[in-house]
Amino acid sequence: MNPITYFIIGITVLISVTAFGNTEMRNKMMFNAYMINHRKEWWRFFSHGLIHADFIHLGFNMYALWMFGKSLENAFSYDEIYGAKGPYFFILLYAGGLIMSSLFSYEKNKNNIHYNSLGASGAVSAVIFSFIILAPTARLGFMFIPVPIPAYLFGIIILGIEHYLSKRGNTGIAHDAHFWGAIFGAVFTVALKPSLAIDFIHKITGSY
Repeated sequence: MNPITYFIIGITVLISVTAFGNTEMRNKMMFNAYMINHRKEWWRFFSHGLIHADFIHLGFNMYALWMFGKSLENAFSYDEIYGAKGPYFFILLYAGGLIMSSLFSYEKNKNNIHYNSLGASGAVSAVIFSFIILAPTARLGFMFIPVPIPAYLFGIIILGIEHYLSKRGNTGIAHDAHFWGAIFGAVFTVALKPSLAIDFIHKITGSY
C-alpha cells in the first residue's frame, strides 16, 4: 500500500480538474511571487502544486509521481533507511519540493506581477531524484530517453537539459523549478542520512 502517494495523486487530480473550469480559483492558487511578496499570500508556495494547465500537464506529473512515488514511499519506511519516520519524511520531501523548487523564481520575480506558474513538477522532480539517490543503478527510460539507462546517468542528463532550457528561456515551462526541485530531492534525502551518499557511490562504482 502507498497511502501517501495515492492521496497526493487523488487530491491533486480532484483540485486540478475543478480548477480547469474555475478561473477565480486557479488565479488564487497559482504561484505568483509578487502576490507572495507584497500581499503575503504564502500559501501559493504550496497551492500551485495542486493545479495544472491542462489534462496533459496533470497526467504527465501524476504518472511520474505514481511511477516513482510508490517505490520511494516504501523505501523510505525500510528500517535501514528511515524506518518509522519514513512516511513523515516522504511528506516533507514532497512539500519541501514545492517550496524549494519555487525559491529561485520567487527571488527573480517577486516584483513582477505578471509572472505565474503552476503544477507539481518541482515536487515530482524531488521525488524522482530522491529515488535516484536510493536506486542509482535502476534502469530508467522516459520519452526522449527511450532506451533504459542507469538512473544516475538519467539524472545527470535531465539536470543538464533542465539547466540549459532554463538558461535559454522562452519555453513557457518553469525549467528552473524542475532543476531546483531535483537538487532539493537529492540533498534532502542524503541530509537525513549522510551514509546514503556513501551507499550511492558504492552502488554506481560496483564496489560493494
